[in-house]
Amino acid sequence: MCSAHQFDPTILREYDIRGIVGQTLTDADARAIGRGFGSMLRARGGQRAALGFDGRLSSPRLHDAVAEGLRAAGVDVTSVGMGPTPMLYFASHVLDVDGGIMITGSHNPPDYNGFKMVMLGKSFFGDDIQALGALMAAGDVASGDGGFAEVDLRERYRARLAEEFAPAHRLKIVWDCGNGAAGDIVTALTAGLAADHTVLFGDVDGTFPNHHPDPTVAENLADLIAAVADQGADLGIGFDGDGDRIGVVDDQGRIIWGDQLLAILAEEVLAESPGATIIADVKASQALFDRIAALGGAPLMWRTGHSLIKAKMAETDAPLAGEMSGHIFFKDRYYGFDDALYVAMRLIGRLARTGEKLSALRDRLPDMVNTPEIRIEVDERQKFGAVERIKTWLADAGAGQVNDIDGVRVSTDDGWWLLRASNTQNVLVARCEAADAAGLDRLKAQVRAALAAADIRTDAI
Repeated sequence: MCSAHQFDPTILREYDIRGIVGQTLTDADARAIGRGFGSMLRARGGQRAALGFDGRLSSPRLHDAVAEGLRAAGVDVTSVGMGPTPMLYFASHVLDVDGGIMITGSHNPPDYNGFKMVMLGKSFFGDDIQALGALMAAGDVASGDGGFAEVDLRERYRARLAEEFAPAHRLKIVWDCGNGAAGDIVTALTAGLAADHTVLFGDVDGTFPNHHPDPTVAENLADLIAAVADQGADLGIGFDGDGDRIGVVDDQGRIIWGDQLLAILAEEVLAESPGATIIADVKASQALFDRIAALGGAPLMWRTGHSLIKAKMAETDAPLAGEMSGHIFFKDRYYGFDDALYVAMRLIGRLARTGEKLSALRDRLPDMVNTPEIRIEVDERQKFGAVERIKTWLADAGAGQVNDIDGVRVSTDDGWWLLRASNTQNVLVARCEAADAAGLDRLKAQVRAALAAADIRTDAI
């Protein structure tokens, strides 16, 4: 194997590595990622790495290529096989390993794939990913002959999830796995829970034949909403392609968005840990931050991205965090990583224990006038530059209060609006929230003006 390797720069992202298979991402890239990660792991005193993969068609061979690279760096590989990303994170905590790599394209289209990584108990992202790229470009890598073993972790992981269930009230639950990697675990999990279950699209199929597995898009939850209504279910649970993001539908068929779900989950956490820090990303509603404060917590707004949120949780010792995208992170009674299956069990456990209706919990929250996440397609190589031009335009225009921790979040008398570059897709993400419809229209007009200042025209907002 040639030691030096050049990656397509578009795949080395802020909090993971991701690209189009056969174009920007190849088997050679996967071997190099394994070799580079393994070299960095050994340099930091580690020797063993867990490895997992999702249900995408390209994932098994990328798994084998990563394993080859890790072993060539002298790292012993423990493969946990096919499953959801949180099972790989779980492996990094409960197995005798020093790091882990998950091969997954998450919620991206079927022709994408990528790698989520942890090393020595911390997320591997940002500067670490850039350092891996530089290391491989220089060819300054470790060599060795690492071992390979396979471990079936599915039952141990299922059992840990099931610990959160309290069968005091029998629930009727609909699960939509979206043909993603969570399917097998959900099927096994539901078989052991004393509730009435309907599992949609539980077979793992990397072509995603029924709907795209992204629970932040309302149309992807249409089957779940219909099944909840048809079954008269207490709630519906949906997952993204690798099971680290959750979508929730209440007993009235309403979507519980990520910030609303975090507000509901925060109630129990803050009752047990008064004054605790609860973290949410810049896309979250102001109503969430206000709700956390009203519950006696310390709300903290932070940058979007699963690795960034996990790092901030570790820094602040926050027991709970979440994103609009459906990444929810529990350190309270758990390990601090994003696990949609665990979040589902915390929510279900509460409803089964108390007999509360999810719709009643939702109705405690104010109804805000807002947009969903609006994704505006832009050239991958231009999206970050567009945000910088918008920042300059805002400064010159003397706009309202601007928070530039992640893109720009602009607060005005009407409410707030956001524009940020996605780290996972070739899009700018926009969101607006106001007190009334007229205010929302004014905020949308500001967003369109900001986009125009960056030479972006769109009908999306």
